[in-house]
Amino acid sequence: MITDSHSHTLPYSPDAHMYIDELITKAKSLGIPRVGITEHYEIDMVYPDNEVMLFNLDDYDREFVKWKAECPEGLSLLKGIEFGYQTHTARAIDIVASCHDFDVVILSNHNFRGEDVYFSKIVYDLPIKARHAEYIGIMAEMCENCNNYDIAAHYDYINRYNPDDKATVCYEDCPDEFDRFFEAIISKNKSLEINTSSINSLIAKGNPNPMPDPAILKRYKEMGGTMITLSSDAHRSEALAQHFNMTREYMKSMGFYENTYFIGHVPHTEAL
Repeated sequence: MITDSHSHTLPYSPDAHMYIDELITKAKSLGIPRVGITEHYEIDMVYPDNEVMLFNLDDYDREFVKWKAECPEGLSLLKGIEFGYQTHTARAIDIVASCHDFDVVILSNHNFRGEDVYFSKIVYDLPIKARHAEYIGIMAEMCENCNNYDIAAHYDYINRYNPDDKATVCYEDCPDEFDRFFEAIISKNKSLEINTSSINSLIAKGNPNPMPDPAILKRYKEMGGTMITLSSDAHRSEALAQHFNMTREYMKSMGFYENTYFIGHVPHTEAL
C-alpha cells in the first residue's frame, strides 16, 4: 500500500465521521505506511446552520504531538491542513500556512459563486462547459495567488454532487483554463491530486468512466507535470485508500509511476 495524503477527523473537521483512533486502526489494518491528516480550514466561510470550519491551530499542534507519540510502529501521521480558497483569502492562507510546522498543505476550491458546491442551488443549472471553465479558472487563480501549499486538490470537486450520473470533468470542456491551472502548479513545483472520493462518487452513480479524463493527465504530462498525489479524502474510516489499487494501475497506464507525498513540505516519492 502507498501513502494516503488527505483525510479528515473529528472534532477538527466537523463533516468527518471518524476520530483519530478509528483512522489509525483502519490505516494499520490496511498496511498504509503514512496518512496525511488534513483538517478543513475555511477562512471567512460560513456554512448553513452557522457552521464554521475553523479550529484552534495551537490546540491542533499540541494534539498532533500526542497522536504521533501514540501511533503504532509501521504507521506515520503527516501533520496537514486543507485550506478552502476564496479570492480574498489568498494572503491569509499563506500567512497561516507559514506560521505552523505542517508536513503537507492542501489547497482546495470548494466554492462556486460564494457557496460550497455541496449546497449550491445554481451550479448544475449552468451549461457544463461554462460551469467547468468558471471553476477551473478559479483553481488556476488559486494556485497562482497562493504560494505556501504543496498539493492542489480535487480539480473535479465541481462534479462530485452532480445529479447527472454520466457527467465528468474533461479537458476539452475548458482547455485554456486547464493549461493555466497546470502552468501554475508546475511553475511552483506543486503536486496535482488524484482524489479517489471523486472516483468513488462516479462509481456510486454507475458512471462508465470514473477515472480521470485521460486528456487531462496527458496534457499535464505534456506541459511538464510530474508530481501526482493519490488521496482518498477520507471522512470515514472505510474510505481510507479507497480504490487505490485500481487508480494506481490507471495512473501507470497514463505514464505516471510514482506517488508524491510531503514531509515538512519536502516532496518524497514512492512507486505506484
